[in-house]
Amino acid sequence: MTGAKPLSRFFSGNRVIWLLAIVAVVFLTAGIVIARFIQSPADAAAQAAPPEAGLITVPVENRVIANDVTLRADVLYDESVSVSIDTTDISGTPVVTGQVPEVGTTVDAASVVLEVAGRPVIALPGELPAYRTLRVGVSGPDVLQLKQALAALGINPGNVESDVYDAATVAAVDQLYVTAGYPSPAPSPEDTSTLTAARDGLRSAKDMLTEAESALTEGAGGQTRSERMTMQSAVNEAQRTLEAAVRARDAGPGEEGGDVFELQNAVITAQDAFDIAVAARDEAATSTSSTSLVTARDNARAAVDQAQADLDEALASTMTSLPAAEVVYFSELPRRVDQVQTSRGTTLSGSTPFMSVSGATVVVEGSVAASDADLLEVGMEGTFPVPDGGGTITGTISEIAAATAAEDGEGEEKTSSRFTVTFVPEGLTDEQTTVLLGQNIKITVPVSSTGEEVLAVPAAALSAGSGGESRVERAGTGGTTELLTVETGLAADGFVQIVSSEQPLTTSDQVVVGK
Repeated sequence: MTGAKPLSRFFSGNRVIWLLAIVAVVFLTAGIVIARFIQSPADAAAQAAPPEAGLITVPVENRVIANDVTLRADVLYDESVSVSIDTTDISGTPVVTGQVPEVGTTVDAASVVLEVAGRPVIALPGELPAYRTLRVGVSGPDVLQLKQALAALGINPGNVESDVYDAATVAAVDQLYVTAGYPSPAPSPEDTSTLTAARDGLRSAKDMLTEAESALTEGAGGQTRSERMTMQSAVNEAQRTLEAAVRARDAGPGEEGGDVFELQNAVITAQDAFDIAVAARDEAATSTSSTSLVTARDNARAAVDQAQADLDEALASTMTSLPAAEVVYFSELPRRVDQVQTSRGTTLSGSTPFMSVSGATVVVEGSVAASDADLLEVGMEGTFPVPDGGGTITGTISEIAAATAAEDGEGEEKTSSRFTVTFVPEGLTDEQTTVLLGQNIKITVPVSSTGEEVLAVPAAALSAGSGGESRVERAGTGGTTELLTVETGLAADGFVQIVSSEQPLTTSDQVVVGK
């Protein structure tokens, strides 16, 4: 009991010292624990150093290798062009009076695309624009084009090899206007007046000729009627004597005697008498007084000929023509109306377009660089998706053409380094057409493919040997590698086909692509 009290007094008297000791032990322990998680900058840098370099390998694969050309393209109707007419020859104001087309309508051959001042503008197939009014007598390539267009419609224009606008062409143009539902163009008032005057002129010339011929008959040579009859009677008598002498000579000597020589002399004498009678008659008819009458008759005949030529020309001018303002040619028909820039009641101005049309065929048109264009050919197929899950469409390349850049300073177009590729899609439904028109889509054209899975490695796995041969580095066990000479095939999408190798390669092998 006595020993316990001093020990108790010892702890109670040194309580602060013991408390401080316990705190020191706790902090010492915490410092040791924290020190295990704290690194010096030197230790952190040492631990951040890269590990020792090793091989980067990838497995050999079996895969289909396909080389594709991918391009962005617009879906639209083909060959969009603006349409205008020459209003120069339209009498009066060229006001649009009807037949205004609606967007989306189809323009066919012989259809009326517009009505201007009550007259139709008729669509026909052809490359040349209508640059002049065609009428009887004119010729040229535009006439030939018209005839061929009419023949394509089943209207007979006559000789389609002839480039002359003739009467057969007139009849065919009349039939064209019947088909269009409009009357043929009427002749101008000036042409009608000219025709009336030509008819009157011919009638007057014929009357003058009749009078001149009558005057010549009645008063030739200043002779009376009896004198002309006497002169003609002498000619007739001399002719009868000549004919009798010829018969006697041909019959030969008869019972009355005579010889061949005498008979021949009789023929000669009769011939001389006949010639003298004819000359006397003609001299009397061509005396000085009759010369003026003959001249008057000849002049009257010339006047009739000229009047007839004037009438023929006037008739030709009033025959049906084809005004330049009443026809518009399209290189291909049918066409689709894309935009209309006029309305009923408006006035056309010069050659300002009144609408734009495109082909009725939907096409996909995109642009590629020359390097990609070299890989493409007409007839190749490409595929593209229809938005909103509408399926996949196949299109065939119909044209590859060099694109044109902006005009240079001299107004000439410069050739671009890019090419325009046109696809014709197959089997488009009306719903797909509606969705696709105006869209810019991505179309993919496979230009080469292995067709089936082949042995392939990444392009990065290939290296060139000293002789230019291709090699791959195959990884072995324990970090070893070996170089194998290989024959390569098609390359696309970062992979190369392995056709053969120095030693067999399989999909269980790893090849080195980096170190």
